[in-house]
Amino acid sequence: MEFNEKLQELRKARSLTQEELAEALFVSRTAISKWEQGRGYPNLDSLKEISKFFSVSVDELICPEEIISAAADEKKDCMDKYISLICNMLDIFLALLMFLPVFGNGSSDPASVALFAITGLRVWIKTVFAVLIGVTVLNGICGVIISWFDEPARGRRALVTGMVLSVACSAVFILTRQPYAGIICLAVLVVKGLLMVKGKSLL
Repeated sequence: MEFNEKLQELRKARSLTQEELAEALFVSRTAISKWEQGRGYPNLDSLKEISKFFSVSVDELICPEEIISAAADEKKDCMDKYISLICNMLDIFLALLMFLPVFGNGSSDPASVALFAITGLRVWIKTVFAVLIGVTVLNGICGVIISWFDEPARGRRALVTGMVLSVACSAVFILTRQPYAGIICLAVLVVKGLLMVKGKSLL
């Protein structure tokens, strides 16, 4: 019998819902559902908790091949979380663009100024800059919060959205002849891309 079938059997023998078991094990109901459908394994700490809760040994719960698979899943999840956290922190870091003197103030004034000090550009361009930076930072904050709640699907969406926003920021700043801001956004985009490629190559 596979782990997912054993877990279902043990839960039903105690007349527990997935929600009740999730509360007892301090995990999300989504995690219980995923394990029972055979779409992954709990990490080693969760396995110990399940073993203790149902008063069975870890060996009775899971075979050696499944333990190896669980360890591989845990390594992948851990790597994904670190990459996601770093990428989201880089998005939050772009908040500095609001305050650093990295924007040109128009052709009449060659000095670099902070976003809110721009006077030589049209208001709508300044607004586009502020909205792009604000949305990127907000997406980064949401991504960090999502990572705490162990929601990998939503975390991946935040990561993809962050990449799209980084591309948009880089393109807008370069097209509007804001080289410093464009280079910063491009550097963030390159670092995020390298992290994702590196993460995939390690798995």
